[in-house]
Amino acid sequence: MMKVITFSKRSVPVYITAEHNHSFELLNHKLEKMALDFDFRKKWKRIKSVQMIRDVAIFQYTDGTKLYLDVS
Repeated sequence: MMKVITFSKRSVPVYITAEHNHSFELLNHKLEKMALDFDFRKKWKRIKSVQMIRDVAIFQYTDGTKLYLDVS
């Protein structure tokens, strides 16, 4: 299933399985906490998509690299 998340005036698709739907809400809360983190805001501009696997968000950049973030 795909949902869209908006952070810092930029929308990114989030791919998540139906049985881990609560993880999407955890990701929203984590992004709210990171709103003042300047380094993360710079990285967010290069993120192409996000894949949720249980309590881990995998941010995929446009160059193919990945960032793993624990959202629990």
